[in-house]
Amino acid sequence: MKYKNAVLDDKELQEGLKGINPKFGDFVTRIAGEAWGRPLIDQKTKALITIAVDVVNQDHTGPGNPFAAHVNMALKQGATRAEIEEVLLFMCVYAGFNKAAGCFGALNEILGSQP
Repeated sequence: MKYKNAVLDDKELQEGLKGINPKFGDFVTRIAGEAWGRPLIDQKTKALITIAVDVVNQDHTGPGNPFAAHVNMALKQGATRAEIEEVLLFMCVYAGFNKAAGCFGALNEILGSQP
């Protein structure tokens, strides 16, 4: 289910953003949609970058958290769980082991624990 623009073409994502707050949803859709429409970086890479940003920001819990949405966005763009885990491992070096650990925990809540 790859999208040409992972924000503007994903109506479920847009409804989720509006569910946080209608004005917020409209604003994010317009602004992020423009950024996601830039042509030089593919949608899957952009989705993986957003996960890396979530590691740094630690916004993976609570109402309106973007981490689950970004994981689902990456999966829709063709990323695998292994690729997402690789991003989290890579981020240990640059963001810190404790920050990545929290994201691994959140990833397991989203996708289920790995055996």
